[in-house]
Amino acid sequence: MKIAQVFVEHPIMHLDHTFTYACDGFSLQRGVRVQVPFGKTSIIGFVMKVETITEQQAAAYGFTIRSIDKVIDEEPLLNEELIALGEWMAKTCVVPMISCFQCMLPAKLKPKSTSGHAKLETWVRYVKDGDALTPKQRAALQALQKEKEMLRSQFYQIYKTPGKKLVELGLAQVYEKEAQARLLPQNVTEGDLPLSREQEQALHTLQQLHQHEVVLLHGATGSGKTEVFLQLARSVMQQGKQVLILVPEISLTPQMVKRVTARFGSHVAIYHSGLNAQEKYEQYQLVRRHQVQIVVGTRSAVFMPFDNLGVIIMDEEHDTSYKQDSSPRYHCRDIALHRGQYHHALVILASATPSLETYARAVKGVYRLIDMPSRINGSFPAVKLVEMRKAVGRGESYLLSNELMAAIYERLQKKEQIILLLNRRGYTPILRCIGCGHVVMCPHCEVAMSYHKDDKQLKCHTCGHTMPVPNYCPECGSDTWRYLGLGTQKLEELVQIKFPDAKIIRMDADTTGKKNAHEELLSAFGEHKADILMGTQMIAKGLDFENVTLVGIINGDAMLNRSDYRSAELTYDLLEQAVGRSGRGSKDGEVIIQAYDTTHYAIQCAAHHDYRTFFQNEMKYRHIAGYPPYTYLASMIFSHISQDEVVKAAARAKKLLEAHAGYRILGPAQLIKRKDEFRMRILLKGKQQELLGQCVREVYDAHLAAKEKARLDIDVSPVMLD
Repeated sequence: MKIAQVFVEHPIMHLDHTFTYACDGFSLQRGVRVQVPFGKTSIIGFVMKVETITEQQAAAYGFTIRSIDKVIDEEPLLNEELIALGEWMAKTCVVPMISCFQCMLPAKLKPKSTSGHAKLETWVRYVKDGDALTPKQRAALQALQKEKEMLRSQFYQIYKTPGKKLVELGLAQVYEKEAQARLLPQNVTEGDLPLSREQEQALHTLQQLHQHEVVLLHGATGSGKTEVFLQLARSVMQQGKQVLILVPEISLTPQMVKRVTARFGSHVAIYHSGLNAQEKYEQYQLVRRHQVQIVVGTRSAVFMPFDNLGVIIMDEEHDTSYKQDSSPRYHCRDIALHRGQYHHALVILASATPSLETYARAVKGVYRLIDMPSRINGSFPAVKLVEMRKAVGRGESYLLSNELMAAIYERLQKKEQIILLLNRRGYTPILRCIGCGHVVMCPHCEVAMSYHKDDKQLKCHTCGHTMPVPNYCPECGSDTWRYLGLGTQKLEELVQIKFPDAKIIRMDADTTGKKNAHEELLSAFGEHKADILMGTQMIAKGLDFENVTLVGIINGDAMLNRSDYRSAELTYDLLEQAVGRSGRGSKDGEVIIQAYDTTHYAIQCAAHHDYRTFFQNEMKYRHIAGYPPYTYLASMIFSHISQDEVVKAAARAKKLLEAHAGYRILGPAQLIKRKDEFRMRILLKGKQQELLGQCVREVYDAHLAAKEKARLDIDVSPVMLD
């Protein structure tokens, strides 16, 4: 009797094991999807093992072994590397194995009953020659014979009547097959650019590394890191190997794709969350079928089915977008390092503002460090700090200082472009009653509702709840509201009033929700269809516009107020990256940072492009407080609509953790209510990451065994804690 061990589609911990099914009469391989009976329903699963057993061994199972219903895939979707990667992720992230497999695959290939099917296209193919054909039929058959097969829609558009006759005569055949991704245009429009001495040295060093090694490429903004990537990619491709280029956000994808396709034409696949399910499926299949050598994408592209990776390039490696914020909570950098080791591939972590963890490893020699401190055009933009306490005291606007407005006016007169950064979307973040001071809060979360003037709605940026502005205050009955704070919508309105002739593009989560919105907005700005680009942090990094000579940063110290140990690092990263958008061409650039605390070392170091001083300062505070990179963290968040259930589950977990040594326990601490659920967090700090993982797994197993009603969410390496 032949049996298969199958992981079923439900990502639940108590189902995190294989189920046994008979598979006589089926041709099965490890890694294919199958449809199997499960209780009274039929679901999808992954085959992990196929073996033959005797009747006596089958009887020893103690239950009737049911047969699989059907095999979905002819070839394995997951190769041995990806299966091993899933096993490693399940262990390190403390999640069910199947959830790791699901996050690796595009929607149409996920092991889920709701995944849907790949789109089919109708084709016509040549079968054989024929006699006694009319001239039009002969022309149609010859065209088909030359092409061998054509899309039916295209064939019938030219030869509809004669084409149908050829099918009737059996000289042509209509059939369906999976829609194939259209390769990007083949024309190569750009050759390698001349390199600076720093670029040449960096490229030469990278090309000499023939085995798996991790490199931190610490290059200043505008130092030409991308050109080094592209020339390295060419040399890797010439060896017959594959290249993965990762960017943190969709907003950075269009410019990188444009550079890569101009250099390598149709050898490129693109993969990010902005693609629909069919497009993701097609791009995935391009890689699986070895039709492309380069993949450019965001976080999920790290799971593409490579079989011969030569280099993984992780641009802006410091960016928190590389961390998955839902289960499984993996960090893209960890997956890249794991895959690089498997393929003996070079892994390049590149950034002007590397994460403290990465830079600390480079300084210690764990990673190789390559510095590119100079700009291609030789000069960094001049940075001015505007102390807003003094500016407001002089009667200036708390939104735009006189100095920033004068600089905007000057650039508009010169027909140069401007970027304005404000890392808060919406119109105003707070709506307060003038009568009693009541602030409108989200009914589902303990956060203030933000006002969005575009649709005159209040929106919760935590859960997405929307509601109209109340006519009357629910506390005192007053009908007068005050709109407090500043968001990108209000900034756009103010700038348009001050500079009525200026054309403005706003980029934030509200303007980039539609498909291709990032690409369209950035293309319009690149073609100088707008004078000012304003938005949230998505415009602060990676963008390259030669005509931008002024960057204005509003509320540059806002993130210092976050209750997170990374607040200074996040502030420095955002400011230094934003500063780097100015003066990237032949014209001199200028940056104006408005802040209420301009003396903070994060702001001072960003203004002077001094990463090393920032690193030294921040590492002192991390050491004193015992935060990464001096320790490892593990977070456990308990959630439920009943506060009592949350308190009970958290107390049980803490008691279990107190039985062990080797780490520090913080909490349980109350977190803000979210989506009607009360929440508490326990945070572990320790020197041994493996020990933290073992203890968290023990807590999770005990939580399941106790059948606690509260949900437990685990993050073994949290990036954000606020």
